[in-house]
Amino acid sequence: MKIARTFRAVLVIGLLAGSGLESAFAQALKKVPETRDQVTYSYAPVVKLAAPAVVNVYVHQRVRRDSAFNNPIFEEFFGREFGHSERAQNSLGSGVIVMPSGVVVTNNHVIQGDTGAEIKVALSDAREFDAKVLLKDERTDLAVLQIKSSDIEFPYVSFADADLLEVGDQVLAIGNPFGVGQTVTSGIVSALARTRLGISDYQFFIQTDAAINPGNSGGALVDMQGRLVGINTAIFSKSGGSQGIGFAIPANMVKLIVESASQGGTVRRPWLGASLAEVNSQIANAAGLDRASGALVSEVFDGGPAASGGLRAGDIVVSVEGKDVSDPNAFAYRFTTRGTSGEVELEVLRAGTRRKLSVPLKVAPETPPRDLRDVSGNNPLGGAKVANLSPAVADELSIAETKGVVVVETEAYSIARRVGVKPGDIISEINGEKVDTTKNLEKLVGKGARVWRVTIKRGGQTIRTVIAG
Repeated sequence: MKIARTFRAVLVIGLLAGSGLESAFAQALKKVPETRDQVTYSYAPVVKLAAPAVVNVYVHQRVRRDSAFNNPIFEEFFGREFGHSERAQNSLGSGVIVMPSGVVVTNNHVIQGDTGAEIKVALSDAREFDAKVLLKDERTDLAVLQIKSSDIEFPYVSFADADLLEVGDQVLAIGNPFGVGQTVTSGIVSALARTRLGISDYQFFIQTDAAINPGNSGGALVDMQGRLVGINTAIFSKSGGSQGIGFAIPANMVKLIVESASQGGTVRRPWLGASLAEVNSQIANAAGLDRASGALVSEVFDGGPAASGGLRAGDIVVSVEGKDVSDPNAFAYRFTTRGTSGEVELEVLRAGTRRKLSVPLKVAPETPPRDLRDVSGNNPLGGAKVANLSPAVADELSIAETKGVVVVETEAYSIARRVGVKPGDIISEINGEKVDTTKNLEKLVGKGARVWRVTIKRGGQTIRTVIAG
């Protein structure tokens, strides 16, 4: 009977439409809008809330330029500055005020360069202020600035929990593309947890189709409550313009860097005390997983948080605090954003059984002290800065080794750079003698030699080289 009644109702509607009463019937189902709000669908309230906190960041610096006479022979006779000149270089990006005191977040690549660069911040109302750098973090490609003004309360945006975002959520991108002035574009979250982009050490990005163009770097990605969900960082493009695929650093990571800036300017990250590797299809099949997902524990360091929490080599970490882990990059984001106090719950797969472990959240210890030294003299390491390796130094340089002497940086035009020494290289032997500490290394290179035999560990490989003195 119910089906029959439904059929008769449909038939009546069809007869109405067929008899010319379709328009009258359709109008009966509609209601004439009575207010402007019922007609207009607008992002204007969100923009009014968030846009005043989005700024333009201008960087003016002097950069060194090499001429045709840039040659070690000319430098030997005329000085190191011969063959080099300086020119002014300006860069433009965006930033977001996240505290009423004038703390600004932007991308590190926006301000990257000489530490003596002049930085200015321009608000949406055309006011301009000088700014100084509080923290630069290349690993996350984030930087924190402080506007130089003590008597102004600035507009700011609050942080959202980016882990609550879902694919399909609406977002707005606010920045200064191409230097034309503040611009707002709309879109949706088109993907989450993008981890294989090669943009920074922490590969975990929000993907959006909101138009992001050059100059948008450091700008805000906000939700429909006007809260910061991410810092716009990169685009996928073959032409240099927006192709509808942009990437933003999640607000949870941004918040960690801002808190580090306010607590002394050093990024404090939790240390796992273990090495992780990708889970491939063979490992997944052997472990009984239905897909290649998770982070394989390849090594556990004695005395580290992983060891004290019961993690073992061969475990596959599948979640952090209930959040799925797709690969080591996803684990690094989930783990790092938990902070450096308390414990974190990891779910691991071990011998076909899932179990939960509590791992303490601690910073990596600096034992032994790094004892930074600048190597000088006519030797293969001349112009290199070296440090004693420790878990803290290894974590900063993103290397697996935790013992020995490591190159932290090399001077421009130095012997070390010319012979191919790189930051992250571990110097294990010099002329057959083992290198244990920076003090020991300094002593060995001070002996002088006509021929240098140097053994270096780089990326898991051992390199032995012979260099004439």
